[in-house]
Amino acid sequence: MTAFQFLKTVTADKSNLLERLLKLLNDNNIQFCVIGGIAVSAFVEPVVSLDFDFIITSYQLGRFESLLASTFIVKRGPRIIEITAADSRLRANVFTETRYAEFVERAEMRNVFDLDLPIARLEDVLRTKVWAWQDTSRKPAKRFYDLADIARLIESYPKLQPQVPPAALQRIAMLGA
Repeated sequence: MTAFQFLKTVTADKSNLLERLLKLLNDNNIQFCVIGGIAVSAFVEPVVSLDFDFIITSYQLGRFESLLASTFIVKRGPRIIEITAADSRLRANVFTETRYAEFVERAEMRNVFDLDLPIARLEDVLRTKVWAWQDTSRKPAKRFYDLADIARLIESYPKLQPQVPPAALQRIAMLGA
């Protein structure tokens, strides 16, 4: 079984949501980069997630949203577009806040789960995880996973530790990480 087949099995993606979404992005020359847990897995030992988080260039957002409507189930929130499909537990999340805009330009192609994808650079991936951990409106379990991802990144890349807020480092230390 390949890593991609494993990902599809865990996410129960019988609708090929990820493949169809990536094809839509590529066929329409929409610039994007992956962030979140999948991006973390491009730099450290992979952990499977039901979320596929990414950003696209802001000037292509309107066109991208119009392309989604006929193919996927789309739920628009104030800071995120959630894309789902019947017969899949996978959730694709497009983060729309302007603070992510520059990440697309700095992204680099990396292989994760047997897919060659534009991944936000390491420092930007860490930054997104710190922002997510600091967001107190997120569910506690999600924030715990964000903290675990931060710990995984700084364990593999100690040079990143100064970019992590002291409160996060203290929580990681309390957990014995």
